[in-house]
Amino acid sequence: MTGPTRFPAGTPQIPQQRGEQLRDTAVRYAEERRWDVLSGAWLEALDGVERCSCGAADCPAPGAHPTGRDWVNQATGSAVVIRRMWARTPRASILLPTGRTFDALDVPESAGCLALARMERRQVELGPVTCTPGRRMLFFVLPGAAAKVPDLVRNLGWPPNSIDLTARGEGDYVVAPPTRVGVRGPIQWARRPTAANRWLPDAEELVSALAYACGRERR
Repeated sequence: MTGPTRFPAGTPQIPQQRGEQLRDTAVRYAEERRWDVLSGAWLEALDGVERCSCGAADCPAPGAHPTGRDWVNQATGSAVVIRRMWARTPRASILLPTGRTFDALDVPESAGCLALARMERRQVELGPVTCTPGRRMLFFVLPGAAAKVPDLVRNLGWPPNSIDLTARGEGDYVVAPPTRVGVRGPIQWARRPTAANRWLPDAEELVSALAYACGRERR
């Protein structure tokens, strides 16, 4: 995916992804967006190969997952606590719990690009959107989306499990830029957090375009 749809013009509130210290970026997410933040696993070099700090050779998300079972209660919006987290593990990934200040609609990158272009033409108000090295796009929406999406998709004529559109809500998380995911590269912003998109859309405003794009990809 190339062009302005993926990397829009404009000055972001959140610092540039490359060269920015993870700690400082995490603090800005908390201070500027009021997002809760959690430090996660990170990548370590072992015999010239980067592996996840969890030590699992078959880790499904190297350097990008929680490190403890009680991670939900460890996530915080306190800049002081966030600095302490990264003082202990400076290379930790940045994780943002969903179901609190936002949920996330998760779709394949190809469908996300199609839907994003369509919504831009229609001047739909969008929140932040991330792109992952695994070719997924996540659209930030108001909390509660995870409970709504199955019925919204069904009302559009799609059995919920027939298209690759899911919602991440309470008890889940997203990995935030500029975290690197294994050897595949960093999480990036397709739509950066700015003052203009501080107010998030409801899932209902985006589901139609996203479901259409996912359905078209399925066909």
